[in-house]
Amino acid sequence: MISPRLNPSPTKGLEMTTPEKRITELGLTLPPPIVLPPTLRLPFAFVNVRGDRALISGHPKHDADGAIAGPYGKVGVDLSVEDAQIAARDIGLSVLANLKAEIGELSRVTGWLRVFGMVNANPDFDQHHVVIHGFSDLILDVFGPDIGRHARSAIGVSGLPMNFAMEIEGEVLIKP
Repeated sequence: MISPRLNPSPTKGLEMTTPEKRITELGLTLPPPIVLPPTLRLPFAFVNVRGDRALISGHPKHDADGAIAGPYGKVGVDLSVEDAQIAARDIGLSVLANLKAEIGELSRVTGWLRVFGMVNANPDFDQHHVVIHGFSDLILDVFGPDIGRHARSAIGVSGLPMNFAMEIEGEVLIKP
């Protein structure tokens, strides 16, 4: 089963607007960059810029004050597929917030290269790809089909750090 786009919208004219404006047009808001709790040690960067590439570490979603907000548990048990798709879109907003904090403006992104989604689920769950559509649809809606087009993998895992229901990472090309 392939789900319909979460937020279907026309992509004409995306070249004339910034990704930030497009997010607003979609009725969405970028959260502030993530704020880690003082007890959490992460010896890596959420976004690592190397030349014309930005590598994006696995992200959960975070809320309006920057605090990590899950989602937690197993998809198909603790979250429905539909709720997980919405959470994947929200993780996309978290990714974009941290990417923007690192590179300044999202209009510096010249191409999405890849997305990798990990879904915490029971072994018999088989809708991992449908869950990660929430992230992919957001990227396509914000950046359009040329810049937003990406390769993607979505896999199921038996567990994720802090019992996250999913974690999504990616890689983009950026202008200097």
